[in-house]
Amino acid sequence: MFNWFKKKDIAAHQLLTVDIHSHLLPQLDDGVKDLEEAERIISYFHALGYRKLITTPHVMNDIYRNTASGIREKLAILKAHLAAKNIPVEIEAAAEYYLDENLMAMLEANQPLLTIGQNYVLFETNFITEPFNLKEFIFLASSKGYKLILAHPERYLYLHGNFDKAQDLLDRGVLFQLNISSITGYYSKPVQRMALKYIDRGWVHWLGSDCHHLKHAALLEKTMTTKYFRKALSLPLLNNSL
Repeated sequence: MFNWFKKKDIAAHQLLTVDIHSHLLPQLDDGVKDLEEAERIISYFHALGYRKLITTPHVMNDIYRNTASGIREKLAILKAHLAAKNIPVEIEAAAEYYLDENLMAMLEANQPLLTIGQNYVLFETNFITEPFNLKEFIFLASSKGYKLILAHPERYLYLHGNFDKAQDLLDRGVLFQLNISSITGYYSKPVQRMALKYIDRGWVHWLGSDCHHLKHAALLEKTMTTKYFRKALSLPLLNNSL
């Protein structure tokens, strides 16, 4: 598995021991399909030096209508499975919320959101156009005491080349979570360019795997050998504070 993974690269990666974005609860979204697949991926993460994984199933009203209770139930099953297999990785669950009318309704009704740590909320948006209610959402969530993390900002076309818009989000208190695989161009060259620019500007607060399957896990190993991964590690990342 690690035939070309140098010791110095493993040592560098041990500076990042917590992942905050993955899809490792079986049959909740487009992530892993069963416990055995989750076990293989989590074992891979452990070999890469991770000690804690906060997995984040999609919550999207039209497609993935996951609830807090359903997510916690799947988490308990996975934790029991990992314990039985003696895999020493701590696993927690939050969610990756899609900005839609359901999320706004949950906030307006004071329905608790699943958080990373005490009050961080991971969210994503439409990839093409800026949501009309993005600023309203940021204000509302912030007023409820949540600290927002925008998942993979490098992937949104409405932010490509628009650094003023990205700066405005940062000024409103939104934190940026970069997908590690974006560094090596997994999604596209334009996404890679934005990822590197965000690293250059120091606009990365969290790194995430966004791991859905074994292929994504293997891409992490490849990315850990790159200059820009090491540069990202030099930023004041928040991952290991959890």
